[in-house]
Amino acid sequence: MGEIAAIYDIMPGSVDVDLEGIVAELPSIIPEGVRIMETRIEAVAFGLRKIVAGFIINDEDESIGSKLEAALAGINGVENVENTATTNL
Repeated sequence: MGEIAAIYDIMPGSVDVDLEGIVAELPSIIPEGVRIMETRIEAVAFGLRKIVAGFIINDEDESIGSKLEAALAGINGVENVENTATTNL
């Protein structure tokens, strides 16, 4: 099959969540077949920040997107995960 590039917004539950700690944890929680392309922390509003993370996903496993979203949503302190862009490579 091929590869997909996907961008996710990872929103914390509060301004007190350690976003740098979450970014450091990402390599250990993403499923096999997913590579981190980039991560950055952006301001949202009123002191709240979010992680914008890009991933390269091997699409041989049809459920890999769901597995990635479940892994991201399962991180302590994460309130919401949203796929904001996807494209085939």
